[in-house]
Amino acid sequence: MSVTVAIDCMGGDHGPAVTVPAALDFLGVHPGVSVILVGLEDELKARVGEGAGKFGSRLRIHHASQVVGMDEPPKSAIRAKKDSSMRVAINLVKEGEAQAAVSAGNTGALMAIARFVLKTLPGIDRPAICFALPTIRGRTYALDLGANVDCTAQHLLQFGIMGAMLASAVDHLERPTVGLLNVGEEEIKGNGLTKQAAELLAASSLNYYGYVEGDGIYQGTTDVVVADGFVGNVALKTSEGLAKMLATFLREEFTRGPFSKLAALLALPVLRRFKHRADPGRYNGAVLLGLRGIVVKSHGSAAAYAFERAIARAADAAENRLIERIADKMSARAGTDTNTDTGAIADGDNA
Repeated sequence: MSVTVAIDCMGGDHGPAVTVPAALDFLGVHPGVSVILVGLEDELKARVGEGAGKFGSRLRIHHASQVVGMDEPPKSAIRAKKDSSMRVAINLVKEGEAQAAVSAGNTGALMAIARFVLKTLPGIDRPAICFALPTIRGRTYALDLGANVDCTAQHLLQFGIMGAMLASAVDHLERPTVGLLNVGEEEIKGNGLTKQAAELLAASSLNYYGYVEGDGIYQGTTDVVVADGFVGNVALKTSEGLAKMLATFLREEFTRGPFSKLAALLALPVLRRFKHRADPGRYNGAVLLGLRGIVVKSHGSAAAYAFERAIARAADAAENRLIERIADKMSARAGTDTNTDTGAIADGDNA
């Protein structure tokens, strides 16, 4: 399958200074994939330089005259920025010119535009943000991480299906395990929502493991961890804060005095391997699951290497037919042939 990835080059904290080099590096190691750089044409051409001839038809530039600000409200992005690099990249997916889109821009605007342009798959009420997290055993896919702070049990079931299809497609797992994030593993633990969701997950055809506590995420207890967006986002941000604190503590202790600095020098090979294993850039790229097209959100402050990983995640999902897998799974479920959620983008119907 020939895959083309549309890249919003203007989004994120660094814009083309990061996105263009990342795209060129990606093309250098993925000869079977093409990219479309979307943004201000003159600026992109200047950044690409000799790369334009090096990659031939695999590299294209598509002009977009507007840019969505990192703090711009979603409604404004939809109504006033119809030619933004973010929207144009997603439009290319809708039109079939690209099989995936990647952006490091405003998360709220990206979700709103993607949902408005692409719509959700049949049987999916709401898209979810899914992120791959490192674990002792490899990685796990956690969702939702902030798109839906208020969920029903049915939504959590849909998240479980989408996460399982992602793990199956990308990691080639025949029956990935699915866990439900909870305050305990016992059946009596949890609130009404988690108990209702547990019943639905257990009755589904998924390989449902049961409840997973917070520490089970990084132990790799299950391949997929499901939560509502409120809980999932708090868990993610707490993890990011803990990682930064530990890195700060290590740096402070290894620079405390001459003997500490000597110890740091001796431990340098171990520290480098540790940094590589725990590097969040390796796992950069959250997939917006449930849409009629693949959209990947990169961290806004991502460096070139991390943004390249987000591009690779998008291409991987497209090559492994993620959308078709989710659609097939949902169509196989009785009573989910139509999309019942009417809470689409508020006031965005005339965009």
